Amino acid sequence: MNDYKLININHISSEVSREQLRELLHRRDPSYTLEQPLYNNAQIFQMDMEEVFQKEWLFVGMSCEIPNRGDYITVEVGQNPVLIVRDADGSINAFHNTCRHRGSRLCSAVKGKVANLVCPYHQWTYDLKGNLLFAGNDLIEKFDKSKHGLNKAHCAVGGGFIFISLHQQEPESIQDFIDSLEEYMEPYDMENTKVAVESSTVEKANWKLVMENNRECYHCANGHPDLNSSMPEYDDISDPRVSQEFLDYYKEEAALWDTDSIPHERRDHTLRNRLVRMPLKKGSEAMTEDGTRACDKLMGRIKNHRLGSLRILHLPNSWNHMQSDHCVVFRVLPISAQETLVTTKWIVHKDAEEGKDYDVAKLRKVWDSTNNEDKRFTEENQRGVNSIGYQPGPYAPDYEFAVINFVNWYSEIMLKNMKS
Repeated sequence: MNDYKLININHISSEVSREQLRELLHRRDPSYTLEQPLYNNAQIFQMDMEEVFQKEWLFVGMSCEIPNRGDYITVEVGQNPVLIVRDADGSINAFHNTCRHRGSRLCSAVKGKVANLVCPYHQWTYDLKGNLLFAGNDLIEKFDKSKHGLNKAHCAVGGGFIFISLHQQEPESIQDFIDSLEEYMEPYDMENTKVAVESSTVEKANWKLVMENNRECYHCANGHPDLNSSMPEYDDISDPRVSQEFLDYYKEEAALWDTDSIPHERRDHTLRNRLVRMPLKKGSEAMTEDGTRACDKLMGRIKNHRLGSLRILHLPNSWNHMQSDHCVVFRVLPISAQETLVTTKWIVHKDAEEGKDYDVAKLRKVWDSTNNEDKRFTEENQRGVNSIGYQPGPYAPDYEFAVINFVNWYSEIMLKNMKS
């Protein structure tokens, strides 16, 4: 099927030009997996970072993580440290986390609280909108503080989700997706929630393999016994494998959701973003080991314990499950061609008390198990892909249609962004 003469695929550090990458993407068979260099070559990884992670909108965190003035979180997008902070008027701003003096990182902690942003190196001081307040400018001739504020990153907030774009120009708008998030997340009142617990793990696999693994449940029945006990493997009711029994069950649950004005119908914003509510398996209220809810205090205005899961997809780096009693959000950040950081956060009502309303071990058990299982799957996948015996293999369309959608999105966005 494929001609491998273009690139010496036996060497993951082989020189690969942009023109060669374009050729790999143009010649691919959309019904097959990608060619090897797209999963393990260091130079293609760098192009992924430049054309996807430095231009597209990325999920970075939740607004409930920075509820008050001066609260901040930080993320590392490749070699780009980014600071997200809430200012005095309640707005959330994103800045490149680098001082305008000599470039030192301003904030090194993952999260914290400040009155102003003070560089630890030489004490240059900025307000929460990034304006330079103090620089010892009497030592610098003809110095204009107004021209040395922090460099901003694009920032968008919707339904409790924070997105940034590092694009040096104006990124493509995601306002339609933000509007949908506001609508679908309204019942949860995310400003009045908190992160109960979080975890991060490094998977020794390319970020695309991590996302592909998430985009299908072909492996769920045998691979995720804890998750499989509560979550149906169907992506939505248009899944070609859905039984009439499940469709009837879905209609019954959807009627109850409609009674409470809970949005649930699938809504797509190109291949990049999707929202859809799906019921859990009969008898399950939440994604826990026994299917019972993990938190006794429900979220927002929710009264129905059986809301299933509002599944939210955001490419290139997030998937999420919003349930009646808690939410689970996931963030993917590439580290290298064969390493990816996956962060999981479990969110509950801000007034829920640990030990009384929820038990952390029960809250995280299913997704801890699932994350560990997925780590093994993706790392074994990467080891096999690295082999000289690897060749692209055919997707099973009825099971892996969402993987096909992801790979199509990636290919299209890479070709589009490499032109700009």
